[in-house]
Amino acid sequence: LKQRKNMELSLFSGCYIIIVLVRFTCDQIGLDCSYLCFELSFCFCVCRYDYQELLHNSSFCLVPRGRRLGSFRFLEALQAACIPVILSNGWELPFSEVIDWRKAAIIGDERLLLQVPSITRSVGRDRILALRQQTQFLWDAYFSSVAKIVLTTLEIIQDRVDSHVSRNHLLWNSLPGGLYALPQFSTDPAQFPFYYAKLGKSPSQQFTAVIHTVTPLQSQISPVVKLIIAVAKSKFCAQIVVLWNCDKPLPPRNKWPSTSVPLTVIQGHTKMMTSRFFPHEVVLTDAVLSLDEDSVLSTNEVDFAFIVWQSFPERIVGYPARSHYWDSSRSRWGYTSKWTNDYSMVLTGAAFYHRYYHFLFTHYVPANLRTTVDRLANCEDILMNFLVSAVTKQPPIKVTQKKQYKETMMTQGSKASRWADPDHFAQRQTCMNAFSHWLGFMPLVHSQMRLDPVLFRDQVSILRKKYRDIERL
Repeated sequence: LKQRKNMELSLFSGCYIIIVLVRFTCDQIGLDCSYLCFELSFCFCVCRYDYQELLHNSSFCLVPRGRRLGSFRFLEALQAACIPVILSNGWELPFSEVIDWRKAAIIGDERLLLQVPSITRSVGRDRILALRQQTQFLWDAYFSSVAKIVLTTLEIIQDRVDSHVSRNHLLWNSLPGGLYALPQFSTDPAQFPFYYAKLGKSPSQQFTAVIHTVTPLQSQISPVVKLIIAVAKSKFCAQIVVLWNCDKPLPPRNKWPSTSVPLTVIQGHTKMMTSRFFPHEVVLTDAVLSLDEDSVLSTNEVDFAFIVWQSFPERIVGYPARSHYWDSSRSRWGYTSKWTNDYSMVLTGAAFYHRYYHFLFTHYVPANLRTTVDRLANCEDILMNFLVSAVTKQPPIKVTQKKQYKETMMTQGSKASRWADPDHFAQRQTCMNAFSHWLGFMPLVHSQMRLDPVLFRDQVSILRKKYRDIERL
């Protein structure tokens, strides 16, 4: 098999070298040999192999010059995750001002064609994998649509104009790419959750809890009061921010529970669901614990979820999980809350994520989608999941949580609760399709992974377990 692959590589390399030599000779004597070169390509490759299949099964794709310096085969190679071998001296590759093409392509010399086979054979397997992964990233991030090509062009121009707040090469050449790393948030890669591992950094060791409140504060036994007390007991909690989106006046300070951490109450816009994801300046920690007022969590659950999030700072990590599916009978995406073995969303009613997603949600998501969410007073958590999955290409992470979470919220839900609204589920079905239409694809990724504490539900003494209260709930 190895000998066959080497033979095929030699054959294909020889075919392309002949084609390039014919074109070069014709250029020297002043003849137009485009038709002849096309016929040669067809005879050597297309007659025996399907061209698209050949592209996707190849590690290297020769990209000789076309009528001009460039060639459409360059984008064909990127799309197929085939490493382009550039044979066009003097060609300035697209977006080379910000993209490091040495990480995705092999730049050859068209005057030394016979050295191409030996050059490609000398590339090790690890580098081949890295080069192919980079070609796929660059294609998806900057070249997969006309809209992305235009947007990338405009962003590069913007970086030239505002050079003091421009993206550096790491942001452009690493996942998720320059279009998702907004320099208005920061020009320091260490401030984004995507580059911690690459830079050898870690997120901050504390979190800020943001509690979205839409019902009046009735008494000291209200669910929101119990939630504040439980969260404040966490050793990782830096502060608690209550976003007051209730129609009733803001209660005086003495009505709120006393806590060992700072408690800040922000007057929000009435019934504006997207305001919970606004990048409030008071939030200074990397981690944000997003909570609905009727969430029921213990201090142990909060601590364990935060520990898990520190290992996955670019993802949503939390408790209530939901899933999506394709409804073939209606030719549309569906939303389900059934308890199954997989999920694709973790609701932000009880979840950790990086504060950068507040900034991205506010400045990247189209205004009409945010207006729709505010009008429905629904789906803001789904939209955040769509955004994070589109950026990371990864699923969220569900952690251990009692199964009666949904039932508890339903029994606590008053008439003002979204869970008690019969249109709530139907609206979420509609939102799924509107959001996927915006992106042009379905970004949500299914997962079957759930992370539990060590010795969770093991038949050992409770004294040996760190998060003892979780099993008692």
